[in-house]
Amino acid sequence: MKLATYNINSITRRLPNLLDWLAEAEPDIVCLQELKAATPDFPIKAIEQAGYGAVWRGQSAWNGVAILQKGGTPVLTRNALPDDPDEKQPRYIEAAVNGTLVACLYAPNGNPQPGPKFDYKLNWNERLIAHAAELFASGLPVVIAGDFNIVPTPFDMYESKSYDDNALVQPAPREQFVRLLAQGWVDAIRKKHPKEQVFTFWDYMRKRWERNGGLRLDHILLSKPLARKLIDAGVDRDVRGRPEASDHAPVWVTLKD
Repeated sequence: MKLATYNINSITRRLPNLLDWLAEAEPDIVCLQELKAATPDFPIKAIEQAGYGAVWRGQSAWNGVAILQKGGTPVLTRNALPDDPDEKQPRYIEAAVNGTLVACLYAPNGNPQPGPKFDYKLNWNERLIAHAAELFASGLPVVIAGDFNIVPTPFDMYESKSYDDNALVQPAPREQFVRLLAQGWVDAIRKKHPKEQVFTFWDYMRKRWERNGGLRLDHILLSKPLARKLIDAGVDRDVRGRPEASDHAPVWVTLKD
């Protein structure tokens, strides 16, 4: 089984890119973030023509998450984190797919920090940590995938001081990511590439793509039943270099059936 996560950064604008990648990579499950399209505007017909069913929750111009299943339709189990006080922001969706519980998230960016947006980021992450603990304790095969908007360590970004004040690299969210992993989740990319710098995001500004000024923001976390089946993990880096590309590249894992 191949599962991927992809911050598409506007599914309307990047639909051709998405369809091309689906045809090439043939993932069985895809988590999408930053749809930037209202729920009724999700291009379900085009997705179905590509061979995928989907569940999604959108928002005009901002946020939005979806889960795609090749040759079937995911069974929606949750469309927000528990006790979410701001349900207007679609940042989390959860579905059962062929015996696996798939959680797809688009965590808050948190900039500028300090400030209310950073506080919102930390509070949202705490709700994620609490819910993730329940999912892990269930003993079920669970994957949490998406754009966490956290660079876990300095090794997960190019050498630069330009992000020093950015919410993505602050000690507080990094500590939250450590606590999340401490529940027992396996960071698939780091598991398979322990000594390699792997980036998933390159900002459009300052030619960061051209000079490989990247960050690792997109993560796939596996519960124990899935971690035991992990074969490989990687990033389809070349997708970022195509015309009209998202500023993120797809991240994927392959698991034993």
